[in-house]
Amino acid sequence: MALTPLAVGILALLAERPMHPYEMYSLMLDRRQDRLVKLRPGSLYHTVDRLCRDKLIQATGTERAGARPERTTYEITAAGEDAMHGWIRQTLSGPYEEFPRFPVALTEAHNLPRDEVVQLLSAHLETIDQDIEVLESGGSLARTRSVPEMYWLDVDYVLAMRRAQRRWIADTIERIKTGDLPWLTKPQH
Repeated sequence: MALTPLAVGILALLAERPMHPYEMYSLMLDRRQDRLVKLRPGSLYHTVDRLCRDKLIQATGTERAGARPERTTYEITAAGEDAMHGWIRQTLSGPYEEFPRFPVALTEAHNLPRDEVVQLLSAHLETIDQDIEVLESGGSLARTRSVPEMYWLDVDYVLAMRRAQRRWIADTIERIKTGDLPWLTKPQH
């Protein structure tokens, strides 16, 4: 079974302690893991079912609190730990080809007028600036709470990537504005 990033996140949570899906979802949101994986309640529950079916996790019990629906608690199995460790090893050991949308939009940006591309990239830059601010405050909070850095390496990585993206986009905007990056305007239909 090929693990998705969401499945790895679930396995990692269950490696900490047994928990039910709603607790997993809430904890992932608290830890801002929704910035790293596509996190929706339905997909989380579906992934939990699949991990259970594949014997990577197992139910340890069901509880009901008041009028709330029953909650099944899960724990990671030895096979789940092996699968998680294998995925981490494989992913850390070399580049993993992802296919993000932004480079495709850059490839086709020449189809839009120069001024519109500058405007759109400037809006993108504002969003990156907001991300950088959130990431910097998250890193600061982790440091002030003495959270060991090994638990928030992803914050440093994403922050470095956002800063690099910011520099590249700002430079590209400037090159388009100054004409250093020539822009042929196609007639609009």
